[in-house]
Amino acid sequence: MKAVDALPFATLTPDRIIDCVESVGQRCDGRLGALNSFENRVYQVGVEEGPPIIVKFYRPGRWSDAAIGEEHAYCAELAAAEVPVVAPLVLADGRTLAHADGFRFALYPKCAGRAPELDDDDTLEWLGRFIARIHAVGERKPFVHRPAIDPRSYGESPLAALLAGGSLPDSLRPAYEAAARHALERVRHRFAEAQGVKRLRLHADCHAGNILWSDGPHFVDFDDCRSGPAIQDLWMLLSGDRAAMTQQLLAIVEGYRMFADFNRTELLLIEPLRTLRLIHYASWLAERWSDPAFPAAFPWFGTERYWQDQILALKEQIAAMDEAPLELP
Repeated sequence: MKAVDALPFATLTPDRIIDCVESVGQRCDGRLGALNSFENRVYQVGVEEGPPIIVKFYRPGRWSDAAIGEEHAYCAELAAAEVPVVAPLVLADGRTLAHADGFRFALYPKCAGRAPELDDDDTLEWLGRFIARIHAVGERKPFVHRPAIDPRSYGESPLAALLAGGSLPDSLRPAYEAAARHALERVRHRFAEAQGVKRLRLHADCHAGNILWSDGPHFVDFDDCRSGPAIQDLWMLLSGDRAAMTQQLLAIVEGYRMFADFNRTELLLIEPLRTLRLIHYASWLAERWSDPAFPAAFPWFGTERYWQDQILALKEQIAAMDEAPLELP
């Protein structure tokens, strides 16, 4: 990170948060609570004559206004199609992205819920139905200002950033670089095998933490939405051994096929996408390390044990990509 970005939210005091929210026409009642978020800063704010609202302050320098606009527009499209997403509120002047005191922010309705029960086939089928509806909207047109999930942007570029930085211990750098490059070679091979797979707009970070369950799912936090293969929004719901993941995937795809076609070729990409996420996540932590919130939340990052575990995980992914992909009956 650049020095100017080392403390991106240092001036975001409680008074400034309230001033920003009131600058777009809300009247706050003084109640303010921080919610769990590291990339951005998210707060629940009490307002007069209404339920609390959520305000998200975007990390300076990460996305352009145009890219954030695409996120908001995608959410609005999904909401208009009656897909249960938590979309940003439209402000009095018709905008969804506001600027004040040097920050960019958006307001959202509060949506209560719990994490979905991913060990339940009915829940997985339900999620599959709604992810298919997200994708049915997502394939209508492409993103213009947001990157894709592919070997270059999600693997090669993050690896280059890691190797150029100072996070890797000198004693483990050669082993990590060798494992990562070997893994990326296998990733590129699998992506080449999957030529012709459709690229569409995705949630792209569709794990259980971004799904609120209350009489059904609500999908939240489209901050990482990108273009990519549909399987990206499915594989993060899988866990366990091969038999368990096959059963989970079967339930998800059964629901998915009610609203969209599922291309079996995309099964080739599950382990490559998991591999890319490993590298991308490590690079993300390294890039954000000068933000004081990160050492406090991830004290294990950068230790020799962390990088040893990453090397082992990459070697396991190489082995997984050398095996046959999951199959559906």
